[in-house]
Amino acid sequence: LKLARRGIYTTAPNPNVGCVIVRDGVIVGEGYHHRAGEPHAEVHAMRMAGDKAEGATAYVTLEPCSHYGRTPPCAEGLIKAKVARVVCAMEDPNPKVAGRGIQMLREAGVEVQVGLLENDAIELNRGFIKFMQTGMPFIQLKMAASLDGQSALSNGKSQWITSPQARQDVQRYRAQSGGILSTSKTVMDDNASLNVRWDDLPQSVQAYYELTEVRQPARVILDRQQKLSDDLKLFSTEG
Repeated sequence: LKLARRGIYTTAPNPNVGCVIVRDGVIVGEGYHHRAGEPHAEVHAMRMAGDKAEGATAYVTLEPCSHYGRTPPCAEGLIKAKVARVVCAMEDPNPKVAGRGIQMLREAGVEVQVGLLENDAIELNRGFIKFMQTGMPFIQLKMAASLDGQSALSNGKSQWITSPQARQDVQRYRAQSGGILSTSKTVMDDNASLNVRWDDLPQSVQAYYELTEVRQPARVILDRQQKLSDDLKLFSTEG
């Protein structure tokens, strides 16, 4: 699960997945999915394990895929590596998989266990799961308000009311999102850029990722009366 979390800023639209291969109580391989189109977590783990994958147990946060996409099926790779047992936290909600990876492994004689730490695995991929199950995006509401329910001064002027930690949280959520939706009034009142600001991200993020790895979400502004002007920061900042 910790390995899978390393991909939360880079894997979209793919899910966050981590894999650990254990033989005789020793970790012989591990990996996580970095970004779409690149090798999956199981592939990284198998490459690290090499011949030691034979007879080992693979722990993976999501059911190994069974179809050919931009990469070959991981279930097939685990079978070829002669892994004896696979423990996956949850089935893949992707209709192209949906239990087929588990079936492929079992038909090849691989022991499969499903459901270990399933709730934690679901939490890792709420957006991916929601889209696969409904075709709709997972939506988070960001609202800043004072204890008495106000979001601006009495004269309507904007004023910082969130703590530095809360503002870092906002940057983390933005960096994990595919898009940000706001209104023209909010953008004009705050002169908001609505992008991910690298310098405002937590040090833990800056230490692990390169600036170019953190994606900028699409900015969607509701502006029925076309009030937005070209001199707003929205149009001059990266995003």
